[in-house]
Amino acid sequence: MTQTSEATAAAEQPKPSRSRRPSVHRAWFVAAVTFVTIIGAAAFRSLPGLLIDPLHQDFGWSRGTIGAAVSINLALYGLTAPFAAALMDRFGIRRVVAVALTVIAVGSGLTVWMTAAWQLLLCWGLLVGLGSGSMALAFAATVTNRWFTACRGLVSGILTAGSASGQLIFLPLLSWMVETYDWRPAAVTVALAALAVVPFVWLLLRDHPADVGLKPYGAKEFVPKPAPVTGAARRTLRVLSSAVRTGPFWLLAGTFAICGASTNGLIQTHFVPAAHDHGMPITAAASLLAVIGVFDVVGTIASGWFTDRFEPRRLLAMYYALRGISLLFLPMLLAPSVHPPMIFFIVFYGLDWVATVPPTLALCREHYGEDSAIVFGWVLASHQVGAALVAFLGGVTRDVFGSYDMVWYASGTLCAAAALMALVIRRRPAVPAPVPVAA
Repeated sequence: MTQTSEATAAAEQPKPSRSRRPSVHRAWFVAAVTFVTIIGAAAFRSLPGLLIDPLHQDFGWSRGTIGAAVSINLALYGLTAPFAAALMDRFGIRRVVAVALTVIAVGSGLTVWMTAAWQLLLCWGLLVGLGSGSMALAFAATVTNRWFTACRGLVSGILTAGSASGQLIFLPLLSWMVETYDWRPAAVTVALAALAVVPFVWLLLRDHPADVGLKPYGAKEFVPKPAPVTGAARRTLRVLSSAVRTGPFWLLAGTFAICGASTNGLIQTHFVPAAHDHGMPITAAASLLAVIGVFDVVGTIASGWFTDRFEPRRLLAMYYALRGISLLFLPMLLAPSVHPPMIFFIVFYGLDWVATVPPTLALCREHYGEDSAIVFGWVLASHQVGAALVAFLGGVTRDVFGSYDMVWYASGTLCAAAALMALVIRRRPAVPAPVPVAA
């Protein structure tokens, strides 16, 4: 046999097959970095409820004044979100998020040297509000829309749960610091936590799947990276101008405002001081909030799974109705010690805390398409405006009446109204497929 025939015969021999392990899509790593980033940004949001009493005792500021700083923070958190979504389209996710985390760290760190109430409004309200607003849920919506075609409800639920996870991680530690040492070490810890996340964002986060030559997860075709969108502020306002002409926007904004009033503005800001009014130690009350964070993760991820399978309007109505009922019972549950009915409330409220986000995101995508992240940013702004109002009015109510009971009852009633509003949101009619024309 000649050498040529031997080479041909060898080439025709079957080659041993190599079993390839299925690789994990890069989108899941981007989601993981986003999750960790949101946890870092959530650290400061764990702090306000713990500082109301210490700041009142240290500086003699009224709870209404401290509540005003929280109110500015929450309002800016929401009002910055739609502009941040547009800025991410212009400058990229990585740059916007890195700058936002740095601003949070600066604002939190500067509170250590404040001596007057206006400094609290500047550092805690303005700087941290702007920074955390750029890290708001519009960030999660942008990442989900760019990197995922399949499993969007599940991913949005997981990323939303990052905020609760930050609360879970930081609340017990911060409450221990406040009670054992002072509120200042807690503020420094938050600043360092925000700074620690910046290298992860800069090194691991990518703006678009096309940056690494990939299709979005679940997509059948490659999606080219869109060109940077100039005029971020104009585009944000133009999207708002278009959205406000539609009924679903006002219903989504109204329900989400009530969501913010009954979570960030009410429970996150005033639960610890309200429980302390009934004789419960601050660390015990903060631990209960941390437990809310545990079950919030479960509830939000489950809500994302449900959103992929059930009608979002009905899910929203159920979530708000159950939340309202639980708030009406809360004044009867507050006591010096933790008892089983209170634990039941905490578990129940945790499951429902931000379970509203995945169906709200889904409805924004259904009605507003490519502009859904910016529209959701404006809907989130209403969420934070509602939270800001209750953060301020809750403190004023406590100063005037010496009790938070009126706030619990009013918030429960508002949740019932939100359940009805969710059912009124119309469904967007499906666009019929084009009928092929015979030649």
